Amino acid sequence: MSDSDVKAQAQERFGQFAQGYVESKGHASGDDLERLVELAQPHPDWLVLDIATGGGHTALKFAPLVGQVIALDLTPKMLEAARTFILGKGRTNVAFTVGDAEQLPFASNTFDLVTSRIAPHHFPNCWQFVQEAARVLKPGGVFVLEDNTVPDDERAARYVDAFERLRDPSHHRMYAGYEWQGMFLDAGLQDEASELAHKPDSNMVQWAKVQGQTDDVIDRLQVMLVQAPEAAREWLNPHAAGTVDATFDHHYVIMVGRK
Repeated sequence: MSDSDVKAQAQERFGQFAQGYVESKGHASGDDLERLVELAQPHPDWLVLDIATGGGHTALKFAPLVGQVIALDLTPKMLEAARTFILGKGRTNVAFTVGDAEQLPFASNTFDLVTSRIAPHHFPNCWQFVQEAARVLKPGGVFVLEDNTVPDDERAARYVDAFERLRDPSHHRMYAGYEWQGMFLDAGLQDEASELAHKPDSNMVQWAKVQGQTDDVIDRLQVMLVQAPEAAREWLNPHAAGTVDATFDHHYVIMVGRK
């Protein structure tokens, strides 16, 4: 599948399920949002870019702490859902822009802070995305990234990737922490923090239904949980696999780079 096809598929699916992502507890809440703020140490006069804002939860988190946030997303319907959500919370210092994470429509050296949370696994070219994030940062600016991640073991990583892709065909690829570190270094970003966040016991059926998945796909996801090879099973940590109460763990990498 070409990069343009990957992006078109993401637009189609996120347009279809936009409101579900606004309401998703996994995206709307969590200690990780507080941790992103702690790591970024935002200033009241900062200009912030939130790439692939999705439901707008990261943009909303930073908005009271900075001068202005620009929330960018590839999918117009997703951006409209985020706009309605954020304006409904009374925030007026967030602007909304349709744009591609790999071709940001901004001049170089523009932003004090760039964020992107639980989105880059949909991007066909994450190396280019990191290059673009670094380009639009001011010298001394900070890039804070959080995304789903995989174990270092390559076979286990690809199994977990396949599990995610079965649920959401617009999922492209997750990267291990060491791979993100390499991309940051390639973009000239100084690695200031690299850590893992862990969200245990995600209900598998609810997670699948956020993407409108059928009973057939849910059954196949159950099989993948039950039959996961040892290294992938240790990572996913399934419980009650094969039942409506099936759960598994999500893992996220958080990276902080300074230009």
